[in-house]
Amino acid sequence: MGNIVILGSILLPILGGVLLFGMNLQSDRARNWFCECVACVTTFFVWAAILTGPYEAVTVYSFARSFTVSFHVDGMSMMFAGMVSLMWPLVLLYAFEYMEHARHKNGFFGFFLMTYGVTLGIAFSASMTTLYVFFEMLTLVTIPLVSHYQDHESMYAGRIYAAYTIGGAAVALIAVVMTTMQGSSLFSFGGVDYRNVSAGLMQWIYLLGFFGFGVKAAVFPLYRWLPLASVAPTPVTALLHAVAVVNSGVFAIVRLTYYTYSPDALRGTWVQAVCLLTAAFTLTYEAVLGVRERHFKKRLAYSTVSNLSYMLFGILLMSPVGMTAGVAHMLFHGITKISLFMCAGAFMHSTGNSYIYEINGAGKRMPVTFALFTLNGFSLMGIPLFCGFVSKWNLFTAGASDGTWVGLTGMVCLAVGAFFCAIYTMSISIRAFFPFGGTDRYRTSTASDPGALMLAPILVFTAADLLFGLFPGPVMTFIGNIASGLI
Repeated sequence: MGNIVILGSILLPILGGVLLFGMNLQSDRARNWFCECVACVTTFFVWAAILTGPYEAVTVYSFARSFTVSFHVDGMSMMFAGMVSLMWPLVLLYAFEYMEHARHKNGFFGFFLMTYGVTLGIAFSASMTTLYVFFEMLTLVTIPLVSHYQDHESMYAGRIYAAYTIGGAAVALIAVVMTTMQGSSLFSFGGVDYRNVSAGLMQWIYLLGFFGFGVKAAVFPLYRWLPLASVAPTPVTALLHAVAVVNSGVFAIVRLTYYTYSPDALRGTWVQAVCLLTAAFTLTYEAVLGVRERHFKKRLAYSTVSNLSYMLFGILLMSPVGMTAGVAHMLFHGITKISLFMCAGAFMHSTGNSYIYEINGAGKRMPVTFALFTLNGFSLMGIPLFCGFVSKWNLFTAGASDGTWVGLTGMVCLAVGAFFCAIYTMSISIRAFFPFGGTDRYRTSTASDPGALMLAPILVFTAADLLFGLFPGPVMTFIGNIASGLI
């Protein structure tokens, strides 16, 4: 039963996306019902697997001695798959209204469904080989989504995205091959201590894996694709480039660090210091670029790059408290950022404007949208009572408790990044509700809050933001058990 629901959750949306091309539905109503039903049944399969798990690995195909396509359910699978499965059907509702007047909708929703299944393939992977196969598939099915509008800007963004992610995967392949040949083919918490093989070589291999998988996590200097990809339709940037694609990069680094390598063997080495400093620099530098950026969605994209390295900083501390904080920020940032992107998309959809200076006064015409943006902005800044505070506070304390100069340096960078986050987030809300004299652009505008299909998902995610901020105990306990190897 367990194997059936795991495979069903992966294959159903992939096949549903393929069928959508073949059926060539012209009716929006029929297409929307088909997509939402496939997504909801997939979510049912995912939660059937989560609630009856964990499951031992099942091997579907074997390439060679250790290279297998295998799936399982463990704590990290539960966390990532559960997160993705609850977000996807809601963002689909948002997409139905947002894409109402778009072209090539069968292609858009077909690839959107297939991406759901591929992301779940990453979540349920039981080996580095399986994770790598679906990691590459994720690039292939999301390139058409990034390039959906097929204008010059979109096609250019798609080419850059393909070049970065395929190039990164080529580097990561070295780590996949070496770790599979030298260690276990299946993930196991605590990994393998490669010091008995060749400590120096395997540390270099880890560095290649970190930067290879880190392309999707947009680590410096491999971040350029993510702001460019913000030209994609907002449902794509909201889900794929705030949650699925980028978090797949973080998820892969978690698997590499804690389930393939032994964190005890890596802790205190030069390679840990290099990776930690890269994350600390990225989260600070990208926050500064976010302040400078004048395009609404690109500003949020730079914020995503910064916050991805918040997660990596906690994970790379290679301690239970660090992993707990990093994985918690993976979840809580996803909830917050998906809401912010959808608020930005609602503004752009209603007004036809895209730049920060064009927001002046929009809050008076779109009060619900910008009120929700402000609340989620508070969470992103790390204000208490919101879930963003919980994960950022845990990251800060994890850096302080690490006791090393690298951990303390990262802690300072976290504080500086949070300061710039407050600037690039709150300046938008201030412009929306309190435009400077004579700069209100919407006195006679007919712009308004979006319809129920776009607004309802934002309300749900904002409610989740507050819920986890007020009652973080159960989810933090669950993540702490994952970080301790208990699940």
